[in-house]
Amino acid sequence: MASFDVIVLGGGPAGYVCAIRCAQLGLQVAVIEREALGGTCVLWGCIPAKALLESAGLAQKLGKAAEHGITLDGVTLDFGPAMKRSRAVSAQNSKGVEFLLKKNKVQHIRGDGVIEKGKKVTVTLADGKKETHEAKKAVVIATGSRVKGLPQIGLELDKHVVLSSDDVLVAEKAPATMAVVGAGAVGCEFADVFASFGTKVSLIEVAANILPIEDADCSAELAKAFKKRKIDVLTGAKISNVKVTKTGASMTVEAGGQTQTLEVEKVLVAAGRAPNVEKIGLEAVGIAKSERGFVKINEKFETSVPGYYAIGDVAGNQMLAHKGSREGHVLADLLGGQHPHLVNYKNIPSCTYCHPEVASIGLTEQACKDQKLDYTIGKFPFSANGRARTSGEMDGFVKIIRDAKYGEILGAHIVGAHATEMIHELVVARENEFTVEEIDLAIHAHPTLSEAIGEAVLDSMGKMLHA
Repeated sequence: MASFDVIVLGGGPAGYVCAIRCAQLGLQVAVIEREALGGTCVLWGCIPAKALLESAGLAQKLGKAAEHGITLDGVTLDFGPAMKRSRAVSAQNSKGVEFLLKKNKVQHIRGDGVIEKGKKVTVTLADGKKETHEAKKAVVIATGSRVKGLPQIGLELDKHVVLSSDDVLVAEKAPATMAVVGAGAVGCEFADVFASFGTKVSLIEVAANILPIEDADCSAELAKAFKKRKIDVLTGAKISNVKVTKTGASMTVEAGGQTQTLEVEKVLVAAGRAPNVEKIGLEAVGIAKSERGFVKINEKFETSVPGYYAIGDVAGNQMLAHKGSREGHVLADLLGGQHPHLVNYKNIPSCTYCHPEVASIGLTEQACKDQKLDYTIGKFPFSANGRARTSGEMDGFVKIIRDAKYGEILGAHIVGAHATEMIHELVVARENEFTVEEIDLAIHAHPTLSEAIGEAVLDSMGKMLHA
């Protein structure tokens, strides 16, 4: 048995960040991870998916090359090389995490870990041997989440016809037809990718809008952009009569007052994720779960059993890599005797990386209405932005929701090229309680896309200049 100050179960964005920061604070740390390091984000989510979206974006730009005086002959679209590139990017990032652990003297134990009483973890190694290690200070549960199918409607994942987001990241070619079930961030991103590589995509969402957690104006703008690209967007949908064969699938879809039968080669199920809480020893230790099945924690990530903590997807709240990383950092500071600001879950940016991108912070307009807040809207279209015109990326807008009396930024929403980069000006503003007047004091360089933020702020004050 080896003894550490902290043992982290899981090497994803929450776990490895927690481990590195603990080590920086002088603690002896071990990370137990059965796969390569980096977790879903690096291996099967954020990084490889965004690499594919970069390829998709390039494919779309090549379609407009003639506008720039560039003539291209014989352009072909092949998903296989794009997928291989995305896997290579993923592997490179994973090796980067491995390097960081070594640099900070964090011990990586490869295997399946199960927590036990007394702050112990038993690891089953690749060769079947078992070893038990003890944590003097804390055991951190950071086991993440996994994809899930929809067996209740006949869409059980089979890795052949009914696919998860993991499965499509190793697909060798783009199918002729695909139904994407679930139009959250994952569904919209992969609808974009496959449509860019020539697949006829039907995007199906049970809610009234795609990206249902985003502001309704943003959802409508993205739906309009998708429809221009011939993506069939079906919202308020009901799926029935699902039949899966060896060569494809069929289903009845009711949406918009119409009923149709879809026949597709592949179905991508993008309807959420499930926390990895099974077979890790929670019950034996007595750690409680929430009603939704996540590990139950307080604001300091403490579980119901002293000495055991949980962070990342397995602990609920937003299932986002950057949220998990911040939890890991804050928890490490707490374990190391620091006095950090606790995580502000009301100010975590939401980002979707399709084309156009969607990014937001804070409340939607509907949430403001539900809370009966007195608010004012400021909005500026990218079609009136000089930098957007130069790049030919004029879809979308910036929308600012401000408190009518004091100018506090209640919410901010961006649809457009590079929205996921631009949102952070507004994240910083909200975190530091800036008003729209204070954002207006910051001079935005011309020509930039970020000028649209300044103009939306001006509009919220009733003095927009350029539209």
